[in-house]
Amino acid sequence: MFIFNRKYFLAAIVLFVVEVFIAIYVRDKFIRPYAGDFLVVMLLYFFLKSFLKISVTTAAISVLAFAYFIEALQYLHIIDLLGIQNNKFAAIVLGSHFEWEDMLAYTLGILTVFGIEKIKERSEL
Repeated sequence: MFIFNRKYFLAAIVLFVVEVFIAIYVRDKFIRPYAGDFLVVMLLYFFLKSFLKISVTTAAISVLAFAYFIEALQYLHIIDLLGIQNNKFAAIVLGSHFEWEDMLAYTLGILTVFGIEKIKERSEL
């Protein structure tokens, strides 16, 4: 069940660097909020697949469910309910507000993962 897959790990590292770059340098109304959400599910997927020998579907659906769960917590204003709205780290990790567009970005990110995996599978045949 536990493995180390260097290719998935390197993909996760690259996506992490891109996410940090976006967080630090991009101040717009599309790339930062939506491309960041699109990429974060891919980052989580590749990170998960770096260490666990699980199917593409299991990993992808797990990551998507986790992203939806975090977005649902935003809908419930969880950081306000917990009284941690002034904690910058909590606001970054949990987010501060719900948006349907984020759900779409997560879904498109996971669909992209399925596409990447399908292409990878075909090239290995």
